[in-house]
Amino acid sequence: MSYINESLARVDHTRRLSEAEQLRRGHQLVVARRKSRRAERAALQARLVLARSL
Repeated sequence: MSYINESLARVDHTRRLSEAEQLRRGHQLVVARRKSRRAERAALQARLVLARSL
């Protein structure tokens, strides 16, 4: 009986780890998109400043 309980616990643990990894990947993707948009805005601002100075 304990073998079945250990097996179920192992499966549940694996499922939880998988879910946590998916959440972490999703969060990392959101952060990367945010940084990308921020970098694009900074580049646009730099181009505008350069164009105005010419």
